[in-house]
Amino acid sequence: MKDYYAARAKEYDNIYLKPERQEDLREIEAWLPLKYADRSIIEIAAGTGYWTQFLVPVVKNLVALDAAGETFQVARSRLARDADRVQWVIADAYDIPQPATPYDAAFAGFWFSHVPMARQREFLTGLRSVLKFGATVVLLDNLYVEGSSTPISDFDSEGNTYQVRSLSDGSQHRVLKNFPTETHMHELVKDIGLNPVFKRWQYFWAFEFTLA
Repeated sequence: MKDYYAARAKEYDNIYLKPERQEDLREIEAWLPLKYADRSIIEIAAGTGYWTQFLVPVVKNLVALDAAGETFQVARSRLARDADRVQWVIADAYDIPQPATPYDAAFAGFWFSHVPMARQREFLTGLRSVLKFGATVVLLDNLYVEGSSTPISDFDSEGNTYQVRSLSDGSQHRVLKNFPTETHMHELVKDIGLNPVFKRWQYFWAFEFTLA
């Protein structure tokens, strides 16, 4: 996964150009920052900084974490004017560095769908360890929409689904991409999250909860 996103860094943002998704994206770009006004936030899998650019103007401070440093080259260029407001950290999302002071909010955009079923609780437990009680968590990701989403190519015995993706250099990559249901997400956080809300657009979903 890390190698795939490192190779895809310069063309990653093409996914945001799909015409049918533009209305959803404009709504989410306006909706998401309202969740983080004046918060100290960690962004997991920040990648090219597409969502970081909408968060930076409203947050108190932001730590952007990603395992693929190549994507941060794009992100730093995108956020050049706000460089002093973002701390870029290359680290594993399953081993998040402990901050001096816990964050009071977290965001992960288009990361959770790449977390294997067997590691979802591990990821959420690790995330909880760097957050304050009462912290806001928002996970944003794709709904599977026939004709717009890359077709599912296969699945494994644990229930994970996969896509075969092609890059501009002609290489093909088998990528884990899950599409969790609302019921699954509620069940996953029932003992760690308060007031969980699953929100849908036509092409995307968001899951928000408060850390119990």
